[in-house]
Amino acid sequence: MKNQKPIYLDGNATTPMDPRVLEAMLPYFTHRFGNPSSIHDYGWEAEAAVKQGRQILADAIHGSPEEIVFTSGATEANNLAIKGVAEAYYQKGRHIITVQTEHRAVLDPCKYLQTLGFEVTFLPVQSDGLLDLK
Repeated sequence: MKNQKPIYLDGNATTPMDPRVLEAMLPYFTHRFGNPSSIHDYGWEAEAAVKQGRQILADAIHGSPEEIVFTSGATEANNLAIKGVAEAYYQKGRHIITVQTEHRAVLDPCKYLQTLGFEVTFLPVQSDGLLDLK
């Protein structure tokens, strides 16, 4: 069993790239690179690609391109969502409820919001990992 490769079970962290995505993105990893915020040909080309990707995703979920936000990963996305919603609804209430077993990418922004005066309830889970709904 020396040559047996371990089974990868961390699909929440990262997954292999779909070959179709790799094919679509490869030009932007090699010769069509550019900062989409730059004001030159490389930037404009990258900006057009980002715009097209945003439209494709919006169409797929029946949304609008303005609703699509690209982040570098789940931690950034969780921070953006949790802190953004908390700020947007600040005047309506400052109580957040989560579970103790959440990922740190959720727990850390909740703990940060506590320092700003938010009340955060960290619900315990039962031995089977489920909430007691009572």
